[in-house]
Amino acid sequence: MQNAALKHHGEYLLEMVGISKEFPGVRALDNVQFKVRPGTVHALMGENGAGKSTLMKCLFGIYHTDSGEIYLSGKKIRFTTARQALDNGVSMVHQELNQVRQRNVMDNIWLGRYPKKGLFVDEDKMYEDTRKIFNELDIRLDPREKVEKLSVSEMQMVEIAKAVSYHSKVIVMDEPTSSLTEKEVNHLFTIIRALKEKQVSIIYISHKMEEILQISDEVTVMRDGKWIATKPAKELTTDMIISLMVGRDLTNRFPEKTNMPGETILKVEGLTATYQPSIQDVSFELRKGEILGIAGLVGSKRTDIVESLFGIRHVSSGDVYLHGKKVKNSTAEEAIRNRFALVTEERRSTGIFNILNISFNSIVANLGEYFGSTGLIDEEKCKKDTKWVIDSMSVKTPSQRTLIGSLSGGNQQKVILGRWLLTQPEILMLDEPTRGIDVGAKYEIYKLIIALASEGKGIMMISSEMPELLGITDRILVMSNGRVAGIVETRETTQEEILRLSAKYL
Repeated sequence: MQNAALKHHGEYLLEMVGISKEFPGVRALDNVQFKVRPGTVHALMGENGAGKSTLMKCLFGIYHTDSGEIYLSGKKIRFTTARQALDNGVSMVHQELNQVRQRNVMDNIWLGRYPKKGLFVDEDKMYEDTRKIFNELDIRLDPREKVEKLSVSEMQMVEIAKAVSYHSKVIVMDEPTSSLTEKEVNHLFTIIRALKEKQVSIIYISHKMEEILQISDEVTVMRDGKWIATKPAKELTTDMIISLMVGRDLTNRFPEKTNMPGETILKVEGLTATYQPSIQDVSFELRKGEILGIAGLVGSKRTDIVESLFGIRHVSSGDVYLHGKKVKNSTAEEAIRNRFALVTEERRSTGIFNILNISFNSIVANLGEYFGSTGLIDEEKCKKDTKWVIDSMSVKTPSQRTLIGSLSGGNQQKVILGRWLLTQPEILMLDEPTRGIDVGAKYEIYKLIIALASEGKGIMMISSEMPELLGITDRILVMSNGRVAGIVETRETTQEEILRLSAKYL
């Protein structure tokens, strides 16, 4: 295989040949090959846990390979640090954005390599160099703007500009559109096409099939740490990719709906949050056993609704009734006592305690329940409830003591769901519950959501994925610029109607 690879060095900008990597008890990569042509978009696909991230970490020198060789522009390489990779023209735009939010845009781009004038940072040169990259990429941001004031999509554009500033030949984009609107996705695709013209190669990791087929030249699919196939994107369909990823045909992307909405359990009247532009006069009802979708463009303040109901956003006016009785959730603790639960969108920053184990992450929302009369933690109860989370949510993990950060995204999300179910909520609010999760794990999450609704829980689900909203909800509340633009019956609506409502107050 290596001899064949050497013959093709002119054809490929990057070659990873025979890559294997083992961790204790797990063969994460097994003789993987991955070859990227210059000036192309090469999609890397697979379920969570397929080995995509491990392969990229081997490229970046974060992990050392057990066997195999890597070539860049025909030259054998072995990076030992991410900085070496950057200095050699290989960069990555991470899904979880790691920026210094208190500093400005240009500081974040040139951090650790500021242009100097004598002993001091040359602010003028840094500004001009940033403007030049922004102009090339048609990014309309002020280099002196604080990062904390940017939207997620603008932060992502800053990361792409940073990658370009290293004169990268290869840019890895990990789930780059998971938080973007359709307009922002189109802008990203324009930037990608401009980079392709400069012979930059893009490795594009995403679970969004339609996007992959639209932007990619080639697609490589991995499964269980092995290379499965590399094919031209134009020869593939969504069903073919799914079949390669999961090793079987997945004829139905959504489980059968078994929940039967009943009487109204939650009534929201005129909910308004005035701190910064937020929600205005939001009113709706949620029924027992109902899955209510919340749709809208990024910036429509969908998340503000669930944050207001959960007591983590100040409400200036409006009333909330649970079973006809007025409730006031001024804090998250009050919300939990009133049987509300919230699974947040940013799993890594606000959902999990990354360096702690599954047991802690399972019981943390309900800690008061685990202290006995002596004031000591009841270890047996902790173990029993953690086992319930692992078993009932079908979490794939070696043990309760495994660090949650080492699990796949889908399994992390299942632990978070289980954690909130231990609080015995009546109202379960889910903000982008399948973001960054592969197609197989998504199906399992959908099954869990429908099963919970079937048990009588009222579920509110925010999603940017239209097929998901249409596939598992009963009704859809559409937000536009902080206001309710309409509430539609899922089985009677269309994508076009939802998009039209989303733009109602823009």
